[in-house]
Amino acid sequence: MRCYSAEILEQQRRRARVHGDDVNFFRGPRLHCGSFSAVSVLVAFCVGALWAGPAAAYRPFNGTDAAVADPNEVEIEFQPVGVLAHDSDKSLVGPWAVLNIGFENRWEAVFEGKGIIPVSPGGAFEIADPGISLKHVLVPGSLQDQTGPSIATEFGVLLPEVNGEQGVGATLQGIVSQRWDWGTIHFNVTASLTREHNGDLFTGLIIEGPSKWIVRPVAEIFYEDEVNQAHTISGLIGAIWQVNDKLSFDIGFRHAVTNGSNVNEIRAGLTVGFMTPFGRPDHKR
Repeated sequence: MRCYSAEILEQQRRRARVHGDDVNFFRGPRLHCGSFSAVSVLVAFCVGALWAGPAAAYRPFNGTDAAVADPNEVEIEFQPVGVLAHDSDKSLVGPWAVLNIGFENRWEAVFEGKGIIPVSPGGAFEIADPGISLKHVLVPGSLQDQTGPSIATEFGVLLPEVNGEQGVGATLQGIVSQRWDWGTIHFNVTASLTREHNGDLFTGLIIEGPSKWIVRPVAEIFYEDEVNQAHTISGLIGAIWQVNDKLSFDIGFRHAVTNGSNVNEIRAGLTVGFMTPFGRPDHKR
């Protein structure tokens, strides 16, 4: 999962510190995302960039799809830098990396972390949303070249951040995907216990253009409710350039309203995949 409400709350806390206001008024969790440490993720990205073969995982969305990497396949989603703006507050988001490792029987391990660089007002560099999760395709379907919807689940642990939230949380997600000739949809529902041990519910829908198009339009809408913290409704439009089965580039523009305030974000990145010496690909994402 990609997280938005938490970045906004952190910007509000930075603004409170600058103006001498009560920082605890803006205490709010960052949410469901996965990785063991940003350093490990970045090392993995560098190795993947050197050895990558012809990837496709799930950028530029907050939600995901009901598919996993092939056994012994590694997929890396990477954003060098993005821009997040909330009122007069601005931050750079990056580097942002997600490492997916495929296993037998339709299982995948997911590691995620991202950097947050406060620009206005300034502040310390943060390593946000570190965590680790497991994803499993419960029912193979159209995303696995079979009939009917693909159904998957993902569950994991939210780890302490660097210069951010220090608690530990958990997340459980359900995903249903269906592909037709005209396009693909992915429906996500996620329940989380945040790092501050508050409840959170995320529901989202992703719509993609035809998978056979080299450049396909994409969109996402989601609603997120962090109990007693923030309510967010968000929309994203963008495009994915599918170079081949193992390499894609993406761009997304997002507008949201969090607790009545406008939020805007620009995302751009790539997804690359490669096989370890122990496996060979047998499906397309």
